[in-house]
Amino acid sequence: MPSHWVLPAGRDRGAPIYTNIQLPIPLDPPFVPDENPTGDYRREFDMPSGDSSSRTLLRFDGVESAFVVWLNGVEVGGSTGSRLVREFDVTGLLRPGRNVLAVRVHQWSAGTYLEDQDQWWLPGIFRDVALLARPTGCLDDVWLQADFDETRGRGFLTTRVDATDDAFPLTLRIPELDVETTFADRASLDAAAPLDVGTVEPWSAEEPRLYEASVTGVGETVRLRLGFRTVRIDGDRFLVNGRPVTFRGVNRHEFHHQLGRVFDEEAARADLLTMKRHNINAIRTSHYPPHPRTLDLCDELGFWVILECDLETHAFFFVDWVANPSDDPRWRDAYLDRMHRTLERDKNHPSIVMWSLGNESGTGQNLAAMSSWVHRRDPGRPVHYEGDYTGAYTDVYSRMYPTPAELQTIASDQGDIFGCTPAEAARVRSRPMVMCEYGAALGTGPGGLDWYDETVESSPRLHGGFIWEWRDHGLEHRTADGTTYFAYGGDFGEQVHDGNFVIDGLVLSDGTPTSGLVEFAAMSAPVRLSLAADALTVHNRQHSRGTEWLDIIVESVDDEGRSRVISTVLEDVPPGRSRVFALPTDATPPAGGWLSARAVVRDATAWASSGHVVAHADHSADPASPVPAAPAGRTRPTRTDGSYPAARFDPQSGELLALLGHEITGGRLELWRAPTDNDRGRGAGSFEIAAPESTPRGLGMVPAEPSEERWRKRGLDRLRHRVVAIETGADTFVVDTVVAPADKAPTLRVRYEWSALASDEPQLVVDVAPSNGWDTSWPRIGVHFTVPTSWHTVEWVGQGPGESYPDMRDGAFLGTHRATVAQMNTMHARPQESGHRSGLRRLDLSSDDGVLRITPAGRRLPGTGGFTLSRWSSHELDRASHPFELPVPERHHLYLDDGVHGLGSRACGPDVEPRHALWPSARSFSYRFRSM
Repeated sequence: MPSHWVLPAGRDRGAPIYTNIQLPIPLDPPFVPDENPTGDYRREFDMPSGDSSSRTLLRFDGVESAFVVWLNGVEVGGSTGSRLVREFDVTGLLRPGRNVLAVRVHQWSAGTYLEDQDQWWLPGIFRDVALLARPTGCLDDVWLQADFDETRGRGFLTTRVDATDDAFPLTLRIPELDVETTFADRASLDAAAPLDVGTVEPWSAEEPRLYEASVTGVGETVRLRLGFRTVRIDGDRFLVNGRPVTFRGVNRHEFHHQLGRVFDEEAARADLLTMKRHNINAIRTSHYPPHPRTLDLCDELGFWVILECDLETHAFFFVDWVANPSDDPRWRDAYLDRMHRTLERDKNHPSIVMWSLGNESGTGQNLAAMSSWVHRRDPGRPVHYEGDYTGAYTDVYSRMYPTPAELQTIASDQGDIFGCTPAEAARVRSRPMVMCEYGAALGTGPGGLDWYDETVESSPRLHGGFIWEWRDHGLEHRTADGTTYFAYGGDFGEQVHDGNFVIDGLVLSDGTPTSGLVEFAAMSAPVRLSLAADALTVHNRQHSRGTEWLDIIVESVDDEGRSRVISTVLEDVPPGRSRVFALPTDATPPAGGWLSARAVVRDATAWASSGHVVAHADHSADPASPVPAAPAGRTRPTRTDGSYPAARFDPQSGELLALLGHEITGGRLELWRAPTDNDRGRGAGSFEIAAPESTPRGLGMVPAEPSEERWRKRGLDRLRHRVVAIETGADTFVVDTVVAPADKAPTLRVRYEWSALASDEPQLVVDVAPSNGWDTSWPRIGVHFTVPTSWHTVEWVGQGPGESYPDMRDGAFLGTHRATVAQMNTMHARPQESGHRSGLRRLDLSSDDGVLRITPAGRRLPGTGGFTLSRWSSHELDRASHPFELPVPERHHLYLDDGVHGLGSRACGPDVEPRHALWPSARSFSYRFRSM
């Protein structure tokens, strides 16, 4: 069975190694260390006597990184190119009866310098090995180039076959189109013009129409599935079938949390179905060709694919690309060989609309030679490579992690473009632009996808891009006591590694979707819905399909979550067009309610059931009047022991000890959150110090420390509280405090005013006044309570059901949502902030004994704050590097937030957009509490 010898870890066969850019061996090309892990494979098999095959090929689909083959004691050959197919002719070496195949695999080789992709190093034979019996008159290669003429709606087929003369005559058949044509010999095949097959339904990622075809020769029949489509670049437009494409895609490594890069078809299909259900229409095969069955599924389900060659020399970045193989003629044949094997294996797939030369390999003559060969071999597909900053040898302009400000410059006809002279800038502006990577999805996030979406939608030159990346690469591992977790760099004792940078996906290592994926689904929706009090606007953003496959439903929802349908849109909106539909005159929701619209799949498809939601929108013209202050209780003497009918306080510290008969404690100001991977990142500059519009390429201040470092240096993780005064009344308890970092200035004056403490609905008002001198954002501003672990479920009215933040809230919708406490947070491989819900209108915490209702009140409109409910405090999450390091929860933690900082994608992209940053300011917020 295909496998990596280092998996599962702990079998004394070496260990996985994770690096991003740096190599785990010295940078000494083409040499490798003598300490080179090596695996020997031996397989015996029987060949039947009387085999009539004219030739037998031995095929290896994937071996990392170099191997040598012996058959029956005779050396057959060797190869590098871990994710590329290699075949050997072993006809003369086979014998009837027992045969012995031996393969020696080396982990490090000269090919290692060409395979420095951001992923685990996992040696072994990880894809299939096969013996292929080739009959007399066989067809060595078949290429059916199926083009579509969008002006006439007709398909044209060019047939190319590599075969010896004894394979002729050849017959081409497409039964569904009543096509049958015969080529008597090689001359007639070579002289044939493209065959007009008549009217066809074109292939697209939205409607992946396939036709069964076959080519039959004397010795065998080859069967293929055809998709008729034509890719063309027209100026700065990337067109398929005459219409522009916007890539709303992801980078997809081939990875399984238990198997590594061993292919699991069921898991791959599940991956692609999840993508389709989240409105993803494109895949970049980062950074190598996937298993061929993956591309069959892409053809079948419908994805625009950029097929990338197995090439990356990123380690040479550290030496300013000196001795980079990309510009060394001694490596030319190796580069061309890799591109040849990439294209020839996969050229029949209609889903592939671009070839990519590789990734992060600098630039140079060998890459240019690859491009020239591709243009000659397959002129029907453009060539992509991000490292060609000046457009010298590629067809599209590609950038990695550009800021929206840089995209705006590229989309305009003015301003400098990175790495380009004015003439080169004009050249790249004349071409379609794609982001081959953006929106780094490390940990909680990414934030700011709406910023990118708005920018892409503003210019036809911008053709979208590919989120980095689809899946976390955590490897399932166990602690000494048997606890399972997802391991990342350093967890296997590697001497050289890049930590948790490999945990960077829209789905977790086991395929669990994150809120980042839900957010991207909202950004990638095939239709954009916009609601007003009296109208619904439907904008069809699809490539070539109308909205006839969708039902668009508008409902009126009251403040308890009860809904009624007020309108259903069944009319078609053509692709690229918008229509406005008037709503009934009685559409206005009741006070505190809202309008909700959703687009759902009408009839079940190959990837979604009927009713599946592909887009949604809310409208709340009046989020409800502010909840009035709680009524005063009966007049009673001033209390000195901190005890009231509704609450109990520590008379010295002013901390809450109990509320409405429940063991709810705390209620103190909190600014800290467990830093996210993006809070820790420095991929681009800081927008806290310099605005994007005033800095080159919109990067912000470069260099600049991450937000996490700024926060820690200013002591936001170690606040201390000093009571200035406590005032008690008949039903009031007021605590005036100074809050400051343990060893830093400036300070905050915080006043907690509890009122209506003699009633069954006490109220808390928090007033925050910062002193002068604050020069950093705040992670959050809110109050922190602890509640017993017996409070196990939560229901809230607000944004949900998943988490949301200021720059990641389009995937959440206004409604009544329910969850257990355990479901309120995402357990990332490295614990961090997660689980905030925005737009809170009402919160119910439930235990077996009752319900505590919390309602935003007083001086603030409901819906402007949020909350986080977690089994662990922010500080506990901050101290842990893995989930198994978290303590057994003794209390649950509730954060009622007046505001939170955005997320951004600074782990490998831009900082939090200034409009979503939480900057120090005076705040006043309040809540009412009721036991039900």
